[in-house]
Amino acid sequence: MPQKFVLLRHREVENIADIDVYIENGGYEALKQVLKMERSEVIDVMKASGLRGRGGAGFPTGLKWSFIPKNAEDVYIVINTDESETGTFKDHELLEYNPHQVIEGALIAAYAVGSKAVYNYWRGEYMDISYPCLWAVHQAYEKGILGENILGSDFSCDFYNHFGAGAYICGEETALLNSLMGELGQPWSKPPFPAVEGLYAKPTVVNNTETLANIPPIITKGADWYRSMGTERSPGTKIVCLSGHVNRPGNYEVEMGKVNYHDLIFGDDFGQGIPNGKKFKALLPSGGSGPLMNEEHLQVPLTYEGPETVGSVMGSASLIVMDETVDMVWAMGKATHFFKHESCGKCTPCREGTYWLDNLYERFLAGEGTAADIATMNDVAENMGGRTLCALGEFAKNPALSSIALYREDYEKHVRVSDGLPLPVAGD
Repeated sequence: MPQKFVLLRHREVENIADIDVYIENGGYEALKQVLKMERSEVIDVMKASGLRGRGGAGFPTGLKWSFIPKNAEDVYIVINTDESETGTFKDHELLEYNPHQVIEGALIAAYAVGSKAVYNYWRGEYMDISYPCLWAVHQAYEKGILGENILGSDFSCDFYNHFGAGAYICGEETALLNSLMGELGQPWSKPPFPAVEGLYAKPTVVNNTETLANIPPIITKGADWYRSMGTERSPGTKIVCLSGHVNRPGNYEVEMGKVNYHDLIFGDDFGQGIPNGKKFKALLPSGGSGPLMNEEHLQVPLTYEGPETVGSVMGSASLIVMDETVDMVWAMGKATHFFKHESCGKCTPCREGTYWLDNLYERFLAGEGTAADIATMNDVAENMGGRTLCALGEFAKNPALSSIALYREDYEKHVRVSDGLPLPVAGD
C-alpha cells in the first residue's frame, strides 16, 4: 500500500518550504478562495469534510470552530506544536519541510472564526529545528500573506511563534494556554472552555499542527474529495510515527482504514519487520499514553475506531514497537516514571497515583516485588481513572493496567517468592 502525500508534500516537491515553490505548486490558493467566502461557509466545509483533530483526541475540527461565539471582538488561533508525546515526531517534520501548508491552514482557521492573531506554541526542545518555519513566516509577511489587509482583502492577521520550556503537560490545551500567558503550565477545570474563555480570557481555538495542514487541500479540492479517503468516522490521511524495534522507522502518511497495524510494522512499504529476526511482543499504538496491543490485536485497521475494538486508542498514531527481548515491567516502569515526572501535581489522583505506581515499579525492578504488589498496582491505576483534572492522569494509568492484563507473566517473573509457594494464577 503506497503512501499518500497530502501533508508530507516535501517528499514529492523539492524545496516546498520556500514560499515561491509552495505558490508554484498551488500554495495559498485555498486562502485566496476562502477570502471570497462567508466565514460560516468555511466552517460548513470543514464540518462536511469530517476532519478530526490529529493531536490525539480526534475532536471534529469544524465543530470546534463553530463553538466560537459569533461576532466576538477578540478571538485567537493557537497551534499546538508541543508534540511531547513519547514516540511522536510528525509535527516538526511538517514545520521543517512544509511550513507554509501549516501557516495557510492556520490563516484559514483564523479567517473562519474572526481571529486576527495566530500563536504557534512549540515544544521547547524544538528551537533549533524551528528556523525553516520562522523563515517561512518572514516570507509570508514579505508577500503580504501575513499582516495587514492580507492579499488586498479586509482580513488582517499576525503570526507569532512561542517556545515552551519542555513540559509534557503543556500539550494539554488549557495548560498550554496558561503557559502562553506566562502562568504555571497547569490545566484548568472546565468550564470555562477555551472556545468561550481561552487565551487572555478570550474565545480561542487550539488546533494541532497536523490538523491545520489538512485544511488547504480540503478547501481547494472539496469536502467530498477528502471524504473519498479513509472511513466514515475517520476520513482522510494520517501521519504515523513508527519507532522502536522495527527495521525502517520514520513517518508514514497513510489513508486511514486502508492499512492495519500489522501492515505498518511488517509491510514492505513501511516498517519491514523486526530487526535481527526477533519476534514481535508488544505495541504502544499511541506513545506511552494508550493501552498496549499484542499480536492478536494487530489486524485492526488504523482508524480512530479500529483500536477501540481491542481496548486501545489510535491517539496521535505514534507506534512504538517492542520485540520479544523486552521486559514489560521495565518498559512500563519507564513510561510510568515519565508520567510521574511530568505530572503538574495540581490534582491528587494524578500526583499521588503516579508517585505510588512509580514506587511500585521501582520495587519490582529492585527484585522486591510481591504478588500482592501486582494487585496493589492494578488497584492504584484503576482508582486514577475518571478522577483526574486532565488526560495526563488518564494516560498514566494505562501502562500498568494494560501490561498487567496482557503480560502478567512478566510481572510474576519479578516476584520475590520467599515462602516457597507457587505464584498465584491471574484471577485468584
